[in-house]
Amino acid sequence: MEVLAYLVPLALVLGLLGLVGFLWSLRSGQYDDLEGAGWRAIAEDEPPSPSR
Repeated sequence: MEVLAYLVPLALVLGLLGLVGFLWSLRSGQYDDLEGAGWRAIAEDEPPSPSR
């Protein structure tokens, strides 16, 4: 039971860090374009020009 005195605050601190990181990513615009990356992955690139 003594170990819970260390684990509970540690879990709370790690959860708070995760929440702060998530809120930072929201404010910095990480989730603004959710569809764009998927379309860029399947979009065809221009064929390479033959080099001579």
